[in-house]
Amino acid sequence: MILRWFLSKTVRQATAMRKHVHRILCAQRDILSTPARQAIEESLAALQAALRSGTAKEDLLKQMENVEKVANKWLRPYPHAAWRENVEVLLVALAVAMGIRTFFLQPFKIPTGSMQPTLFGVTSENLMEQPDFKIPTGLTRVREWFEGISYVELHSKADGKLERVGAPWRFLIFSIKQTLWIGGVAHTIWFPPDYGQPPAGSLEGRADLHYGQSFSKGEQVVRLKVQSGDHLFVDRLTYNFRKPTRGEIIVFETAGTRIPQQDTFYIKRLVALGGERVQIGEDRHLRINGERLDASTPHFENVYSFDPRKPPRESEYSGHVYHPQLAPYFSGQRDGVLIPPDNYMVMGDNTVNSLDSRSWGEFPASKVIGKSFFVYWPITWRFGWGHK
Repeated sequence: MILRWFLSKTVRQATAMRKHVHRILCAQRDILSTPARQAIEESLAALQAALRSGTAKEDLLKQMENVEKVANKWLRPYPHAAWRENVEVLLVALAVAMGIRTFFLQPFKIPTGSMQPTLFGVTSENLMEQPDFKIPTGLTRVREWFEGISYVELHSKADGKLERVGAPWRFLIFSIKQTLWIGGVAHTIWFPPDYGQPPAGSLEGRADLHYGQSFSKGEQVVRLKVQSGDHLFVDRLTYNFRKPTRGEIIVFETAGTRIPQQDTFYIKRLVALGGERVQIGEDRHLRINGERLDASTPHFENVYSFDPRKPPRESEYSGHVYHPQLAPYFSGQRDGVLIPPDNYMVMGDNTVNSLDSRSWGEFPASKVIGKSFFVYWPITWRFGWGHK
């Protein structure tokens, strides 16, 4: 048994050696002389014959030594071999990552609050309005970091007015620094958080800063608590085998649609399909072809869990609100809106603060790239695939 194991190990090593030398031979074939190519090919052929015949371990080792000797003699060494190998490994890893991103799972972050409370965008608290609030330290600060909570503090270095706020300087996916100018003096915030989608999703919008605002030296300029939006993986595989169904949370691109913000991605709940007629009732329930959706409809258990006696509220499940300012696409359509074939209609769960199909209507089904799959950051109660 032990002898068989050793023999099997030697066979694996010989096979790996033959493949490695053959790969280098193929890469250098055009620059090698004819005698060199012939010598290497003959040594590889002898090793292959030994492998096929099941020769003794000693003979197989001799053939391996011969291949090594011939390869060292004729093959040209690559400069910086270690660097080349590391680059090859990196390129393979990048190729695998790009393949996974393109065909299986694509990372996506939610910058706005249109899907709250199912999925959260970036939220913040201006602590300038809470002078008694103490920014946590120690283990509490570490725990909050895993929950996606960051704090931004800045004091003025000089007397003067706020002249400019620069955009965060980024490297790959990381924000490295952000600079403000007060009284001609640069003020740097290191590793600023993601503020979300402008204009509200900016340092100025979150911290209520205004150009021309005056500060004294030592005065607090920014005291901000920022909660990271949910980061999730988008399932790009499932819809290759079936079409989306009503109630699923889908991600789609806006380019080529009537959505004002182009060249980005939106995440909303699919509410209606092509060929269906959609109405928004005064009871905040959708009606599809005259049939009312409610909490018993799959994927709408939470959306329609609200108390009809209470008015709709921000970031709470409140059904789907109709109002001319929120739903101009439905204005004057008593019988609802008929969705063209191969189109979808979507709405956000945060019905009082969601720019969705109530405003800009349907969009082509071909724009869908996948569905919400797994929240991987931050580590909150929404972590995982339990959201629906």
